[in-house]
Amino acid sequence: MTTAASGFPSDTAGVSPAPAVPRLRRPRATLLAALGLGVCAEVLFDGPALGVSFPLFIVLLVSALLALGGRESWQRARPNSWLLVPLLFFSGMVFVRANPFLTTLNVLASGFLLLLVMHFWAAGRVERLGLWSYPFTVFGTFFRAALLPPGVLRAEVDLSSARAQVPKLMPVLRGALLAVPVLFIFTALLVSADAVFEEAVGRVLSFGSDLTFLDTLWRAVFAGGSAFGVLGLLAHALRRRRHGSEAGETEVTPAVPRLGFTEALTLVGLVDLLFLGFAGIQLAFLFGAAHLPSGLTYSEYARRGFFELLTVSVMTLGLSLALARWTRLRSQGQLTAFRASCTAMVGLVLVILASAVKRMALYESAYGYTHLRVYTHVFMVALAGVLVWRAVTLWWRPERFAIGAFVGALGFLAALNVLNPDAFIARGNLERSVEGSTLDESYMLQSLSEDAAPELAAHLARSPEGTFATNIRSRFCRFTEPMPGGWPAFHLARHRASELVRPLPCQY
Repeated sequence: MTTAASGFPSDTAGVSPAPAVPRLRRPRATLLAALGLGVCAEVLFDGPALGVSFPLFIVLLVSALLALGGRESWQRARPNSWLLVPLLFFSGMVFVRANPFLTTLNVLASGFLLLLVMHFWAAGRVERLGLWSYPFTVFGTFFRAALLPPGVLRAEVDLSSARAQVPKLMPVLRGALLAVPVLFIFTALLVSADAVFEEAVGRVLSFGSDLTFLDTLWRAVFAGGSAFGVLGLLAHALRRRRHGSEAGETEVTPAVPRLGFTEALTLVGLVDLLFLGFAGIQLAFLFGAAHLPSGLTYSEYARRGFFELLTVSVMTLGLSLALARWTRLRSQGQLTAFRASCTAMVGLVLVILASAVKRMALYESAYGYTHLRVYTHVFMVALAGVLVWRAVTLWWRPERFAIGAFVGALGFLAALNVLNPDAFIARGNLERSVEGSTLDESYMLQSLSEDAAPELAAHLARSPEGTFATNIRSRFCRFTEPMPGGWPAFHLARHRASELVRPLPCQY
């Protein structure tokens, strides 16, 4: 029982042999849906920037899955349907937030959740996964979806009549291949001889102002590849599976314990004593009973130990999981003693983590906010939540730690999106500058995305004169540069920034 506390899977969890070819209940509809979504992918992602295209494609893909699966499929998928909520949220944030790093995290989280949805649509429960089963299951789903389409096409598409026509078409094909070099030479000579004919040939080989023959070929390849991938995802999600054959259909297999109770308790006890001494000093400092050594400033104190304390917190969580997995516990008394010592260790680590948060707050008050400091601050809060969940699962449902850690990771990213880091950094640093602190103007103007535009516009309205105000206007004018890709690249943050630019004297 306790050996499964960590939620680690067995070596084969989430990995299965080459997938058998599934038979589709509605093959024609599934193939048409895959082809249609492939064309939509080409239209929506025809450009370097993501905008409304990303959440729209996710909605179309989930809608196709719902329509093809029907009521019976939804009944099997309903226990895992909560995954659709973060999936739609993070894909929507790709349209709302312009911060490049945050956009990358949102895209990766959406892809991760989408693959989990596809795996658990037909069977299984996501909360049964172990800690390492999450990446194994996602990668397994990805590779299955990549391998399934050829078999599905062979099983569902009747090519016998097409094969019968191949011998009749071969002479025509050979003649066309022989004509290619001849036509190329003659066309080149005729184009050189007549300007009107040259213009006509140019119109034939160009389907629009920006669309050439090679562009059309590339678009067709992209649409076909996208349809190929979508077909694999749909086939994997809607296939029938044998019970207990894949990750998430049964609970994680416990590991064979190899470490004695005495050795584990001694290790945890000594770590607890070390943490207790450190935590006592930290509590005294937090409540003002201790003072810094002479010659050491608060900012130097914060910078010196922050990352070390954060590393200790993460390593302690891993130590707790490893000991719970490998320790032999032969009686209820040993189980209770082990749980109590690990709970004390987690509680002391929370005090250490509180000290790290305090240090980061001191560092930010001295030097202001940056992306790394804000991300780390939010991560520490999320880590504290995971540590509390670890303490809970030591006593209740140890196998459910993994789902709590997964939700904690989603919560970390959701908190970043709600916080809007660029706007938060701009607002905090501008407020500090009003109070007399130094403002890093180059960081404000070069590192912050369009998400910070409302805060910069408010500051410009309050202080319209000065070098910084002039630089803000220059930065704002760059927001007016159109993003390639047409309406699929429409982005809420960029649209708001461009609206704020309109009153400014920019050279359009």
